[in-house]
Amino acid sequence: MANGDNNDPPQMRRKSDQEQAKPRYLDPGDTVFSLWRRVLLARYRRLAAAATRHIIQRPLHIGVSARIFHPEPGATGLRSKNLQYLEESIAQWVMSRDVLVFMIPTVNKDGLLHPSNIRLRDYARHLDGLVLQGGADVSPQSYAETPTRPEWGGDRARDMYELELLHEFVEAGKPVLGICRGCQLINVAFGGSLFQDIASDVPAALAHVHDDYDRHRHIVTFPPGSSLARLFKEQRQGREQPQGLVNSIHHQAVKTLGRDMQVEALSLPDQMIEAIRYRKAPFVMGLQWHPEFHRAGGAELLDCTPILDNFLRVARETRF
Repeated sequence: MANGDNNDPPQMRRKSDQEQAKPRYLDPGDTVFSLWRRVLLARYRRLAAAATRHIIQRPLHIGVSARIFHPEPGATGLRSKNLQYLEESIAQWVMSRDVLVFMIPTVNKDGLLHPSNIRLRDYARHLDGLVLQGGADVSPQSYAETPTRPEWGGDRARDMYELELLHEFVEAGKPVLGICRGCQLINVAFGGSLFQDIASDVPAALAHVHDDYDRHRHIVTFPPGSSLARLFKEQRQGREQPQGLVNSIHHQAVKTLGRDMQVEALSLPDQMIEAIRYRKAPFVMGLQWHPEFHRAGGAELLDCTPILDNFLRVARETRF
């Protein structure tokens, strides 16, 4: 008798061959569409996991505004050139959290020697956050006033550069942290004004600048409802409000608050504004003191690492 398989109709033999070729681990109820759905879902999960690892592992890129040295009349060599530089301590403070720091130079589309199409907006697009470092006075012209003394004229050219830089980062939704001059600039950027000289304008105030430079200190307190009050709540120690000891290296200070600004710290006992926050952005904060001169974990001066960490957390969340 001939083999029964050979007598089966061709259609039945093809179906039997397909069943034998189908892997036994597949669900018998699977269709081509359900199988492809799971394949694509697995591929998506793998790509999402890889992207997440990239987001977590790639270090943050933080820009720091440049200090500007203007040419001295009659000078030769470097002193006859425009110089832009970064104070080492601020860079080291930011890098202490394992992020990359980039100084942002001024840009000049109409440069005679080397014109460029780069804009400050490009830095705001490609960097994850901005630190405005300290330095020269903010010019009274930047808040529609006239210098009451020539030496308080400030650096109008730097103001224009940093104001544009600040607004580009705010518009891009990236966090901004202003230090000393940077705090004052943030206030001016949103319509506020400054005391041109604390000793002259507020005679009853503490001495906020001294020949001791960063060794000159005073106490700041954090008002109820401020983000710094929540951040430093352990600094209360039985007091009504939390407080800390900070350095003081400034002769100008916030006078009238800019729009949508909130006071984050006040000096004691003279109640000068020592920190501000812009309420309509994820993180735009100014500190009148220099946190980069405070030792991390130090017992005397306020450890400002939590402020830096908060700034960097927002930078990671808003980096894309």
